[in-house]
Amino acid sequence: MKLISYRERGGRPQVGAVCDERVLDLTGWVGSVTPDDAVQACLARAGVLPASQGMLRLLQGGPRALDALRRHVAQAAADAGPRLAEVELLAPVPRPGKIVAVGRNYADHAKETGVDPFEQPRIISKLPSSVSAPGQAVARPAGVAKLDFEAELAVVMGLPARDVAESDALACVAGYTVLDDVSAREFQFDVSPAQTTFAKSMDGFAPMGPWLATADEVGDPQALTVRTWLNGELMQDASTADMLFPVARLIAYVSRYMTLEPGDVLATGTPAGIGAFRKPPRYLQPGDRLRMEVSRVGVLEHAIAG
Repeated sequence: MKLISYRERGGRPQVGAVCDERVLDLTGWVGSVTPDDAVQACLARAGVLPASQGMLRLLQGGPRALDALRRHVAQAAADAGPRLAEVELLAPVPRPGKIVAVGRNYADHAKETGVDPFEQPRIISKLPSSVSAPGQAVARPAGVAKLDFEAELAVVMGLPARDVAESDALACVAGYTVLDDVSAREFQFDVSPAQTTFAKSMDGFAPMGPWLATADEVGDPQALTVRTWLNGELMQDASTADMLFPVARLIAYVSRYMTLEPGDVLATGTPAGIGAFRKPPRYLQPGDRLRMEVSRVGVLEHAIAG
């Protein structure tokens, strides 16, 4: 399934499924979802109530809710409403609890940065307020001249993961989307101490979308291609098979130290070809257009605001 968060004509946010380029509204169905027992226990420990609606409510229902949703979509697809092009897409999870990012997770990217591959994953945070919708132009903040792009496969969690074994890790995944890890390189490379989280968490610096492709639709996350075009020029072209730390290993590693919760996003790193390490560097300018594709997942497009 391809699941979206969206709005019609500026209305309230809704949840839907894409059925032959049309949108099946799932908002009412999702509102009736009962959170998974493991999710309720996780939320209760934190003193947090389940989400009342939206994509997060669906994800908190766990695998049983997604299985029931597949049956519902199969039966109701003929009732799909507006065309996908007629609605305003939002990020699939408009405000995740956390975005855990991974630095230099492809050997070719580590090489272009001039460092040896890491022995353990390098964990970075992107703050949830940085999320922006697919198609929404990203504004370059005043004083930032070294704006850069990073196409990434993003993992969306569907079950709580705490100290999970690598062999069990993918069972905790609801699905995948595409994320641009936009970065202000001045704050990452040119200041001391480095301000990496700040460099990657400014408003709009996490375009995500266009949808959440469920795990069963994507299959093996280590058998995907990741590509980026900047103004029609191919800039990145790699396979997720080249990740130094595969998705299952990343989930197992991160979950040793923190609980990954439904709706959390794990951004798995970018391959070589980003702007900062080209000769000369290629930083994003107003009016630039980016197209990022992860095979079997989707295409994310956005511009840099003029």
